[in-house]
Amino acid sequence: MAEHGTETPRERYRAQVRTEIKQRAWEQIATAGASALSLNAIAKQMGMSGPALYRYFSGRDELITALIRDAYRSLADAVRAAAQSGADLAGLARALRSWALEDPQRYFLVYGTPVPGYHAPDDTVAITSEIMAMLLDAGAAMPSDGPATPLDTHLEDHRDWADGHPAPAAALRRALAFWTRLHGVLSLELAGHFTGMGFDAARLFAAEVDSLTTD
Repeated sequence: MAEHGTETPRERYRAQVRTEIKQRAWEQIATAGASALSLNAIAKQMGMSGPALYRYFSGRDELITALIRDAYRSLADAVRAAAQSGADLAGLARALRSWALEDPQRYFLVYGTPVPGYHAPDDTVAITSEIMAMLLDAGAAMPSDGPATPLDTHLEDHRDWADGHPAPAAALRRALAFWTRLHGVLSLELAGHFTGMGFDAARLFAAEVDSLTTD
């Protein structure tokens, strides 16, 4: 591929077609879910033959991988922008929720039910590690919340999930609690499980954030 700004007309056209294919894929996912994604249906919508479309994506899995990479990169960029603006852990939580509410289907593609038969490539893990590193940095900047717990010791002994980040044990625990509890609230909210319960999901999320950052 030529350097940015020096692409050939063929390369620009290919990038445009790939972008349109991904847009059509998101429309399909919003209607029927990622497991029902069909390249042949996308080709028909675009006035292309199936074999012609396969010149841009070799199959369903490559297309899903492209969508997942885009989604993770978008989230990493949103969290990084918040971190660079000086946001603390609570601010990163708000950035996460805003990103999720902006496009629930994008959120569910990466944090929802796995697509049957699909296995994400290892490079997507590198992007999630960027996000976790920012959470760990924010957690490490907070005051210690007391003596080490048995969970702290366990997390210290199993740092692989944190990709070797040198954060202290308390920050590891705080980041992991942040990740699991807030995604739990977001997943339930976006799936509509709070509908009809008569309370404001935003307040529940804020309360969880407050609990995580003041304990």
